[in-house]
Amino acid sequence: MLNSSQASVEINGIQTDLLIQPFADRIFVQITQLGKVGSLIQASMPSTVLIASSGTSDSSRLALPAPPPALQLMPLFGSASSEHLRSLHSLYAAQVATLVWCAGGQALGGSDHLSVIVGIALRQSTPNAEEGFDEHERETFHQTMQALAGMLNKCN
Repeated sequence: MLNSSQASVEINGIQTDLLIQPFADRIFVQITQLGKVGSLIQASMPSTVLIASSGTSDSSRLALPAPPPALQLMPLFGSASSEHLRSLHSLYAAQVATLVWCAGGQALGGSDHLSVIVGIALRQSTPNAEEGFDEHERETFHQTMQALAGMLNKCN
């Protein structure tokens, strides 16, 4: 069984609190730079879907496994204030769930993919909506995923 874990790390100069809390029927992961829960998104997937635990990376970043196409995201509570933030939150939820499922494969009993509830409250950058995610958002994303992956490896 996956164990609870929490950490407070500095990501791009911003204090970021991370929490992993397993329950019997799902796993809760909180990522906050604002000291609150923010938007809650549930990630789920059929237990018959296999997840590839390898991913691609450059030499300075963690290899992130690709979220499976069968992954389903459902907003539960809270709402992002723009389409850009909704996309960013969906990206975080999909990647966090994939990391949890890859890291917890043995701890969760093999192919049983518990739903993952992701709470996201990030400081807003000033993105250019036409250009997608800016470099600050990309770097924040990769540093956050690296910190979560480290926590997941320790709590297995």
